[in-house]
Amino acid sequence: MKKPDLEAMALDDLWALHEQISSILSSRIVAEKQQLEKRLVQLNRGRELKGSAALEQTSNKPDRDRPRRKYPRVFPKYQNPAVPSETWSGRGKQPLWLVSALKAGRAIEDFRIQSAHDKVSAR
Repeated sequence: MKKPDLEAMALDDLWALHEQISSILSSRIVAEKQQLEKRLVQLNRGRELKGSAALEQTSNKPDRDRPRRKYPRVFPKYQNPAVPSETWSGRGKQPLWLVSALKAGRAIEDFRIQSAHDKVSAR
């Protein structure tokens, strides 16, 4: 097939060619879209079957949506004398102010908070 000389074609002929190409393109796009949607439906059917099997397997596991157990409040046991609002309960990672004081040679008992129970037992 010989290529038409588009530069030499009349405007009306070019426009008719444009409309013909547009209609062919739109019909092919619609057909391809329908094929892709069919394929997607097939793929989703397989996923639904796998998903239902996965749900059956996870039903034996403990419920992950249940609320966490309430733990009692842990009161602070150590306090920074330079900044009294900085406290530590003795659990978890030591705060930086305590680490630096311990490296400087101070003992951890120097930072212990005297509670009412400790004062009574000290008498």
